[in-house]
Formats: sequence, C-alpha cells, structure tokens
Amino acid sequence: MKLRRSEFMKLFPLALGTPWAAAGPVPPASNVSGRFDPREYGAAGDGRLRDTVPVQAAIDAAANAGGGCVYLHNGTFLCGALRLKSNVTLHLESGTVLLGSPQIEDFPEQPSVYPSRSSELYTRRSLIFAEKAENVAFEGGGIIDGQGGSPAFQHLGMAERDRPLLLRFSECQKVRVNDVTLRNSAMWVQDYLACDNVLIDGITVVSRANKNNDGIDIDDCTNVRIANCNIWCGDDAICLKSTSPRGCRNVVVDNCTISTPCNGVKMGTDSTGGFVNITVANCVVYDTEIAGIALECVDGGTLERVVVSNIVMENVGCAIFLRLGNRGRGMHRVAPGKLRNVIISNVEATGVGGVGSSITGLPGFPVEDVLIENVRIVSAGGGTLLQAQRDVPEAPDAYPQYDMFVAAGTPGSAPEESRFLPAHGLYIRHAAGITLKNLDLRTTRPDVRPALVVDDAAALKVFDLSARSPKQVATVVRLRDVANAFIQSCLAPKGVQTFLRVDGAKSAEITLVGNDLSRSGKAIDNGESASTDAVRILGA
Repeated sequence: MKLRRSEFMKLFPLALGTPWAAAGPVPPASNVSGRFDPREYGAAGDGRLRDTVPVQAAIDAAANAGGGCVYLHNGTFLCGALRLKSNVTLHLESGTVLLGSPQIEDFPEQPSVYPSRSSELYTRRSLIFAEKAENVAFEGGGIIDGQGGSPAFQHLGMAERDRPLLLRFSECQKVRVNDVTLRNSAMWVQDYLACDNVLIDGITVVSRANKNNDGIDIDDCTNVRIANCNIWCGDDAICLKSTSPRGCRNVVVDNCTISTPCNGVKMGTDSTGGFVNITVANCVVYDTEIAGIALECVDGGTLERVVVSNIVMENVGCAIFLRLGNRGRGMHRVAPGKLRNVIISNVEATGVGGVGSSITGLPGFPVEDVLIENVRIVSAGGGTLLQAQRDVPEAPDAYPQYDMFVAAGTPGSAPEESRFLPAHGLYIRHAAGITLKNLDLRTTRPDVRPALVVDDAAALKVFDLSARSPKQVATVVRLRDVANAFIQSCLAPKGVQTFLRVDGAKSAEITLVGNDLSRSGKAIDNGESASTDAVRILGA
C-alpha cells in the first residue's frame, strides 16, 4: 500500500514512539470525545465565585473515565488548590484565566511523599498539584494567575512553604506544559520534583509579585526539555536543584529568553545528587542582576558533562560563575563533591558588572576539565591596584554567588580593595585541566586589574587571549602557583607593561609559544617566590 506524503507525515511521529505525538491544538468541541467542561459541573467562570469544586469534579470525571481533557474557556475561573490526575490534560483556551484564590485557607498543605529538602522547606502548597501521576498536561493559550501579591501572601516573616506555587509535579511520568502564560505566583512559579520525561515548551512566565519567584525549578528530574520559553521573573529564572540523592540527569534547555534580578540559568545551590548530562543552548539573558550562567556544586554530589553554548547576555552582574564549595546542606557527612567536564562556548556578554567572572574550587578539591571557548565579555571595569593585589577569602561554606568573595556592604562602606575580584575578566583558583580558547576580555572604563588571574592550578592551557581597556593595565595575565601551563597565539595589547607575571614557589613548567608580545614593555615578570626557570618562551 502506498501512502501520500501528507498521510505519511501524520503517521511519522507515531512510528517514532514519541510521548508527545498527540500533543497539539485541541480541535473544536464538536469533534472531541473525552472533553470535560467544568461549567457542566457548576463552574461560574465569572472570577468572583469559587470554582474549585466544579473544576476538581471535571478533573476527577476525566480521570475516572480513563483520561480526557478538562476544557476551561470563555471566563475567569477562581480556584483554590486543584489536584491533577493521570491521563488528564488541563486546557486553558486563549482569553481564559485560571485565577488563584487570594485566601491562604484555600491552599491546604499537600506535602510530597517523595523525601527531599524541597518538599520539607519550600513546596507544600500550590494551585495545581500532581503526584505519582502519568501522562499529565497543562496547555493552551490561556493564563494562570496566582495573585501572589495579595495581602494573604505578603505577611512579614511568612515561611516559604506557606506561600502557594502555581504548578507542582512530584514523581510524575510524562509531564507536558506548553503555550500557557504563568504569572504572579506567591512563591516559585513551578516545581518539578523527581519527575521523568518532562516537556516545558513555549510558555511565558511573568512573575515578580512576591519573594522567591523562581521561573522554573527542576529538582532531581530526568529526561527534561525546556524550550522556546520567555521568562521574566523575580528570582532564579531556570534553576536545576538536587535536594535528594536522585540527582538531575539528561536535561536540555534551548531557545529561551530570560530576565531576572537573580541568576539566569543556574545549577545549585542544592546539589546532593548532582547534575549530569545537561545542555543549555541558544538563549538570551538580559537585565539580570546576578549571574547569566551559574554552575554551583556546594552540597556534595557531582556536576559533570554540562555544555553551555550560544548565549547572548546584556546587562548582567556576572557572565560566568562556577563554584565548587562545601556548604554541606542536608549531608550526614559534610565533604566537597566534584565539578568537572564542563564546556562553555560562544558567549557574547555586554554590560557586565565590574566584579568579574570566576571558576573556583577548594584547596585539594579542584574544579576539573573545563573548556571556555569563543567568549567575549565587556564589563564595566573600574578596578583598582588594591583590588588586583587583594587576597581572596576561601569561604568554603558560604552561600554560592558571584559576589561571594566580595565584602558585604554598600560601595561606601565596604573596604575598597574587597569590592572586586583580582581580575576584571576571569579569576580562576583551585583548578586542574582548564582550557581557555579565543577569549576577548574588555572593560568600558579604565581598569588596572589583569584580564586573567589563575591561582593554584595545574594543566592550564590558554590560546588566543585578547584583553582591552581604555587605559592599559600593568599586566594581562597573572599566574600564582600554577604548574604545567601552556600559553599560545596571544597578542599583547599596545602599552601594557608586562604580559605575564608569575608568582609562587609552585609555579613551574610554564611555556609560551607563538605569541606576539612585542608591544608589551616586558614579556615576563617573575614575581614573589617564583623560580627564574619557571617560564620558558619558544618562538618569541
């Protein structure tokens, strides 16, 4: 039997076995079986009368029928807590609003059965909750509005877990959320805990109504795809967590636009089970006050095989922040985890704050095997000689954040030397196997700090490093206690005093080859305690 192309294309997704083969626009009501209209169960849809009971009745009827679509249309449905069940799709037609109740008593506690710090501390109330459900979906062109700014959710000292989320899924299989607008949550906008096979596609998040307004939280989930989302939220925009030994695995973030006063894309701080096989690609991060990309592992676990590529940033506090720490939250025996095998490439960042990007581990516990390639960072600059020479505290158990090594206080109260990192571009400490390729590190204001500072590292490779500032710095690269380093194809900017300064008795086997250092006053400066034969220059 021969099939026409149009017939074949209809059957092609089924042949692949994709769980989303049936996803798509809902056809007209007259052509749909298994559709359940809450109005038939008594919903008013007028935005004034509580519709919690009739909407839940429609969900229950669909579940009892073996599955179906609960279809909300032509109105505003005011609801308290709802429970989504297996094989049920909650569809909000365009122009329809699912409005969260402004009364806390309409959101009884529903703690997750799955044991995690998340369910203990943060996520016990929500507008929509599904647990141990399979094949559940929330879709359509409508809006879910949590009224998170209501007085009921604004009490001073109100615990995080007492404020309801909009969406919460725990131990669910085959979860799909697409095309909806999620706004004004009282807490995190949405949380996925210990779920498998999750698709979040084409959603819009608009939520700065309250504290802790994370855009998307993925906690100990596997096989997750987040794509084509527009996120404007009040806390971490896309945040991967691990609050149990399960960990996050096989996660793709693609084609998203992000703006937040916090971090754009973040892994951590909770890292108990770690993060493995993660990709973040083709995203725009703008007007973000903390880090555009933050990869953190401070509560044990292993962060590895993470690839970040094709990211554009504008007006961010910091472009790149990698941190292996030892806070140990939730650990029976506190010990550092591992942060390794990371690739960050093709990043264009402008309007970056002056603190500096960083990759930092701990003494004896290095960040390992990181490749940073094709990255341009244009930062504010303004760094001073005191900041270039400062000793940076270890802070092993501090909360991980790009400015964690900066003294607290307002610019007028914090000591001047402690406000910035020693490098205006990238500061690296306690690391092994770091490779830097084609980095362009610039400042818009004069800055006397080096572009690159590396402290306590081994197996460092630097290729094609460019550094620019309105007023040339004294040194482009500073290495301290760095062994086995290779620097190639770099061009010293005109007027720089010294291209490379080497300090520390452990510095050794540092090779420069194929660099053009003719425009620097001095190619090498052996500083404090460094051996005179620590550096050799080939092809000068």
